[in-house]
Amino acid sequence: MRLVVAAVGRMKSGGERDLADRYLDRLVKSGRAIGLRGVEVVELRESRAQEADRRRLEEAIALANVIPDGAAVVALDERGQNLDSAAIAGEIRVWRDSGRDAAVFVVGGADGLGDELRRRADLVLSFGAATWPHQLVRVMLLEQLYRASTILSGHPYHRA
Repeated sequence: MRLVVAAVGRMKSGGERDLADRYLDRLVKSGRAIGLRGVEVVELRESRAQEADRRRLEEAIALANVIPDGAAVVALDERGQNLDSAAIAGEIRVWRDSGRDAAVFVVGGADGLGDELRRRADLVLSFGAATWPHQLVRVMLLEQLYRASTILSGHPYHRA
């Protein structure tokens, strides 16, 4: 199964980018042993529309265009479920073991995700009630995906 992080906006160079790259590299290396045959980060341009609803719509269309048919879709949204790391790993295990070709984690722009993407999602995931900068959300997501791969492989990184 492939993992795809599809996010609106581009990470600039700096500490957040370095940390995201570190977790991405770890995930790629650890994922092979548990049947994750590829990890990809897709960065999409932010909409320049004047109205927030129009920006959400344009960004949702761009995000939807990178989701392959049959993929599990995880929408990151503050109104989603606040799952622990083991539960996230469990979801990935179920999708992998049921033959899903990919799991796509979508991160919207500054105005959030369009409603249609949330409705389409197999899982709507939250990293808590606080508002997080998108760069940190990506770092946290990549760390959680790496942590999930270590949980699934029995590696001691996760010690909860």
